[in-house]
Amino acid sequence: MGEDMIRRDTPIDASVERVWSLVSAPGFWVADPASVRSTTAVEGESTVAKTHGFGRFPVRVVKADPLSYVAYRRAPASTGGELGQGNSTLVEFTLSAEGDRTRRTVTESGFAALAGGGARPDAPEHFEAGRRSWRRSPTG
Repeated sequence: MGEDMIRRDTPIDASVERVWSLVSAPGFWVADPASVRSTTAVEGESTVAKTHGFGRFPVRVVKADPLSYVAYRRAPASTGGELGQGNSTLVEFTLSAEGDRTRRTVTESGFAALAGGGARPDAPEHFEAGRRSWRRSPTG
């Protein structure tokens, strides 16, 4: 698979604190809003993001630097094991203030490893779904 990373850079009309309150909820971009309400990223913690109609997505917080950076491992479906390279993608959010606005950069990588050894023949579909999702969602 030739495409391994999706990157989107988006200016948002909100403070860094407000955007952080959204991106620091583990799995917010794949979960139903009620399932991640009042959650916050804590390094090393895992959760399952639940969404009506699409299922359950394991998510682990890799790193959290409040108000500036948070990284998650996300599986495209239940993996039954520890999230890592080969069975999940790395989703990173970087925030920076630009006056009254926030620049949010999201990078999702690791799609090629999903296909490694033929373990995930659907990896190209996950890449395309991710590309569409990040394109349409300013906060997700």
